[in-house]
Amino acid sequence: MGALSADQHLNFDSSQVIDPSCSRELEENANSKASLFPKVFFFNLIMEWETPWVDDKVIDIKGEAGISTSYSELSDEDVKENIIISIDSVLPDELLERILAYLPIASIFRASSVCKKWNEIVRSHRFLQNISSVLSQKPWYFMFPSTDDSVGFAYDPMIRKWYSIELRCDRTSRWFIASSCGLVCFMDHNTRSQLYVCNPITKITEKVEMPRCSREFDYSGLAISVDRSSHNYTVAIVISKDTPDDFVQWILSIHIYCSEAMRWLSPVTETLTGWRGGDSCVVCDGVFYFLIYSTRGLGFRGNRHGLLSYNLSSRSSSGMLIDSFIQVPCPLTCGRLMNLKNKLVLVGGIGKQDQPGIIKGIGIWILKGRDWEEVARMPHKYFQGFGEFDDVFASSGFDDLIYIQSYGAPCLLMFDMKMREWKWSQKCPVLKRFPLQLFTGFSFEPRIDISP
Repeated sequence: MGALSADQHLNFDSSQVIDPSCSRELEENANSKASLFPKVFFFNLIMEWETPWVDDKVIDIKGEAGISTSYSELSDEDVKENIIISIDSVLPDELLERILAYLPIASIFRASSVCKKWNEIVRSHRFLQNISSVLSQKPWYFMFPSTDDSVGFAYDPMIRKWYSIELRCDRTSRWFIASSCGLVCFMDHNTRSQLYVCNPITKITEKVEMPRCSREFDYSGLAISVDRSSHNYTVAIVISKDTPDDFVQWILSIHIYCSEAMRWLSPVTETLTGWRGGDSCVVCDGVFYFLIYSTRGLGFRGNRHGLLSYNLSSRSSSGMLIDSFIQVPCPLTCGRLMNLKNKLVLVGGIGKQDQPGIIKGIGIWILKGRDWEEVARMPHKYFQGFGEFDDVFASSGFDDLIYIQSYGAPCLLMFDMKMREWKWSQKCPVLKRFPLQLFTGFSFEPRIDISP
């Protein structure tokens, strides 16, 4: 999914989402007339995502928790009316929990700051069970500049808002990133010895020791798959290293970590001729897919990308990886793999016929058996909307939503697989400060009911 230039997964401060000072104030006022206000405010929370969007409006999640400031504006008549329509007096806790569980993630955090009772509900084990059974949230997209700036922005497509998130930067590291079912996996690119799995919403992080054999490589790809029932996760890494004195042959190996067993397996090591691994890979329906790239010279006229797969359930080296080779649908400048509802989706830059390394458009395909079925091609007006589009770009997705981002500009385009609809996100607040500044990002499913 690209390399992250900062150690940004370790310090997502929860105060950015829930303002502790606000929570304390609410607790102190729990027995006052102000504590009745949440019963009315609840309806605003439910309908909030339907309100129109204001361009360039950035929501600081920490700041939005300060809703208690309006309590003092309630008159005695308002208090009487609130007593009559009090949600807490009408609905049992179980039903209130179910209703809160259907709110967008950001609204759930704000609801937890409304009063002490709602805070206890949102943090309860039963609420987490309820929220895991409701419809999935649409994936968020986290965008950040490739500078030492510690601020990134997360886009929520349900309420069409950007959230400012301040992160602690480690200026010495870059990170490869993968996500699945609410968890995001970061692998250090520089020292090749650190791997973290975290929930970027709850900030819970787990460090995984890397196998020593995986630290010496030239190219690598990272993928993670989370079991939605048990919440156990599997990390899969494919690495490539060139062979001495032969630039055409590359040694490719696969390394698998199982969180339940807490150990690594290295079931496959194979020498490929004319191909090497790269950084685009994904786990889909129990199969680890990864793109490979041609190492043949400029005179090679075939497609310079291919697809290999490995069945994670087998955990054995029976058969050759190259036997699973699948051609890409057309000459590509780059390819991005993603798992959408257990279907393997490829987003690729389409190369020109006479100059396959020069991008002329972007296509989306689904793998059916061993054949690719074209879903859509980006209309030219959207392709032009990026300005100067690089031959490589960032793209990731979940459920029915695909994000596409140019490295050269903070522009974000979305494609709805179900509606077959292209749409720009709201304007990202991140600014381009100098001509050669680059931007990247990744998508993840926002969840509070899962931890590494």
